[in-house]
Amino acid sequence: MKDKVVLITGGTSGIGRACALAFGRAGARVVITGRDEARLAATSRELTQAGIDNRAVRADVGVEADAERAISTTVAAFGKLDVLINNAGISMRATFQDASLDVIRQLMQTNFFGTVYTTKFALPHIVASKGSIVGVSSIAGYRGLPGRTGYSASKFAMQGFLEALRTELLPQGVHVLVACPGFTASNIRQTALAADGSAQGESPRDEGAMMSSEEVAEHMLKAVQQRRRDMVLTGQGKLTVFLNKWLPSLTDKLVLNHFRKEENSPLK
Repeated sequence: MKDKVVLITGGTSGIGRACALAFGRAGARVVITGRDEARLAATSRELTQAGIDNRAVRADVGVEADAERAISTTVAAFGKLDVLINNAGISMRATFQDASLDVIRQLMQTNFFGTVYTTKFALPHIVASKGSIVGVSSIAGYRGLPGRTGYSASKFAMQGFLEALRTELLPQGVHVLVACPGFTASNIRQTALAADGSAQGESPRDEGAMMSSEEVAEHMLKAVQQRRRDMVLTGQGKLTVFLNKWLPSLTDKLVLNHFRKEENSPLK
């Protein structure tokens, strides 16, 4: 990663912030984006204190003009782009029957179109550097999760998009990684959208029992360095993907029972 330029969307907290530190400590110059100016400034200061050359760009990935500006700012600052990490994302927790359609639209706009917009504007620079495009997906991109229909749909869409793009870019030598961390201790569950579109506010799961964002970031750094195709983390995540492929009907029942046990589960 020495002198590589890495752009991380949603880089102010959770996996994004951890990736900024991990890639920066490995020698990369880092650009982070996010919607909250105060958190952007705080994370940028943390990176600077760690000796990491960085820029912070206030941008909403779901807004096409913001995505274009994030790329142009990165290239203007550092002259190139080697690694794009599409990390920005939001989740939900409500049955489809109860959820507002605006919740589904918002998830698709951020998680799917945010990846599409940012990748579109980054692509010429990534092709020039024969660099890497990373999509931070989820086990929900392999297996639809009850109470998270919009989230699952957005991650399935992301993975299909990146798989097709990977195939298109084979002749150009561009690396495309789909990273599925599994349940990770981050703020994505606190900010998950409820049925009416409001933030959930607290996690229904035991965050302390999960893989940390820092561990995920180290795995992602190695996967980019090794130019891996896919990355699925945690034993639970790998087991879910395996069972869903070979025993899908059983997995339906297991997944439903698992999510029914969540605190204040919306599932009957």
